[in-house]
Amino acid sequence: MLPPTAISPTPTVLRFTWSYKDETFEATGDGAVRRLGPDRARLDFFLRNGMAGGYAILVGDSLTVPGIDLVKRMLPPVPLLWASLGRLALPATPDTVARIDGDTLRADLGALRGRDAAGADGRAWRVAFAGTALARVERIEGGKVIEWMSRTVAQDSPLRLQYVHERGKRRLAIAVTDTTIVEGFNDAIWRRP
Repeated sequence: MLPPTAISPTPTVLRFTWSYKDETFEATGDGAVRRLGPDRARLDFFLRNGMAGGYAILVGDSLTVPGIDLVKRMLPPVPLLWASLGRLALPATPDTVARIDGDTLRADLGALRGRDAAGADGRAWRVAFAGTALARVERIEGGKVIEWMSRTVAQDSPLRLQYVHERGKRRLAIAVTDTTIVEGFNDAIWRRP
């Protein structure tokens, strides 16, 4: 059994800096995530120098990204986006194979045919937990890692998130700079345009 990964029902704001790079474009900026468990998040991105911004609303399995294409271009698919926030929300799969390596739990999920994700039929997922904390999620197709999300916390440093799409040569790096518990959020922030 995998460790629980629920988002806290306590309203929380995470402020961060970000950088994005693909083969034709680079950008940096600041942002914030308003997170409310069990399954709500709003992500706001602001380009450095105040030139533009955009946002995304994540409710359950639904992601809405109105406005500029930059945010759509940067963000991972819903399961990896939830993984960045510490919640494992993968599609249902028929097989799971898990193994422990020291304090790291690794699990492969998919139609594994009795093996690991490298031999799966179709899409598979590989997850890693450092202790009980979600550390990495990979999407695998045809035995190859297509894209992945990692969460790294080092002593005396902020939470660092990284999303990489290997085929698309896209990278999004986020460093959380502040975490604040708030009283609540106005319901308007969850409304889709």
